[in-house]
Amino acid sequence: MGVNTNSEKIEEILSRSVQNILPSKDSFKKELLSGKKLRIYVGADATGTKLHIGHATNFMILERLRQLGHEVIILFGDFTAMIGDPSGKDTARKPLTKSDVKKNLETWKKQVSKIVKIGGFDNGAKIVTNSTWLSKMNFADVVKLASNFTVQQMIERDMFQKRLAEKKPIFLHEFFYPLMQGQDSVVLDVDAEVGGNDQTFNMLAGRTLQKIARNKEKFVVATTLLINPKTGKKLMNKSEGNVIGLDDEYHDMFGKCMALPDEAIVSVFTDCTYVSMNEIEEIKKQLAGGMNPRDVKLRLGKEIVKIYYDQEKADKAEKDFIETFKKGGLPENLEEIKTENGKSLAEFLVENKIVASKSDFRRLITENAVSNAVSGEKITDVNFKIHSNITLKVGKKRFIKISI
Repeated sequence: MGVNTNSEKIEEILSRSVQNILPSKDSFKKELLSGKKLRIYVGADATGTKLHIGHATNFMILERLRQLGHEVIILFGDFTAMIGDPSGKDTARKPLTKSDVKKNLETWKKQVSKIVKIGGFDNGAKIVTNSTWLSKMNFADVVKLASNFTVQQMIERDMFQKRLAEKKPIFLHEFFYPLMQGQDSVVLDVDAEVGGNDQTFNMLAGRTLQKIARNKEKFVVATTLLINPKTGKKLMNKSEGNVIGLDDEYHDMFGKCMALPDEAIVSVFTDCTYVSMNEIEEIKKQLAGGMNPRDVKLRLGKEIVKIYYDQEKADKAEKDFIETFKKGGLPENLEEIKTENGKSLAEFLVENKIVASKSDFRRLITENAVSNAVSGEKITDVNFKIHSNITLKVGKKRFIKISI
């Protein structure tokens, strides 16, 4: 398979959902236009069983590069998952066991293959795990690897500076994470890495090591994170109660899209669908012109379901949702109560006399009787905190719209 150097396709890849390219966008574009077959990878640590549409952004870019004819690699971080990436964390991550990681990885290939064409044909993506090489390193190897960086370089990271200011501990093993991710780049001998902008420091470690090991350029493509533009928080967060998983059933996937905050519609269209940017610009104008966000989310839900299932399932999900909605899935005069960000759901429901007590709340949680009224997703955490607008069904008949 030859390399496609179509400048329009390359420009879209380098512009859509991309925050920064290092050392520069122009230099990477020049390589892609050269006709040279590049080796490019995306890594993801197996810290959970589900991948979600926030992860999909990087895999969609990788698939576009694969379609241009480049060699692409998907790295499942089984060894690095056991250490834990400190990126964006105020405290050290809890280490995972080997059995935890193995369980998490069981369905990952199936989930990713819904986006990236993997193996079995010309130029199919290859899957690797970094325990293959990292677990074989001895102490001398680790010391040699660490000698390429200074403590000052590591301590410059924002989250470490924050912890120092707050007098919170920084554990020595957390410095090793970027070294390990950097070693991945060297072992795979890649030309580029695609990852979220919160991974920039780690990806640059690989750039540094590639220069030392092979005097070779490595491009870093830092992508935008899927966040709520109003709150600045990640959209796909378990504590927020609305994670759209790549292996969700199609009707759940559609319902969760309908439950997304209105202000996130354009971001999800951009980062998680194949709808053209020209169409997305038109959608922005329609929303600004007063179009009902619910109608736009119907289109968004269909686009998402179509990627992970097919058009038939997308049409059915829309039809079922509309029928449920018309039949009174939600009451017309929905009760709405405002609260502050981070409020305990248990306290909120007790204070507003929606449940009798915290023990009553725990009983409802145990009985799976509290759920997102739009997506149907059950609230299972008794310590659930309210971080975004959400409509809840409590018990069989009580509906409540909570707004921040």
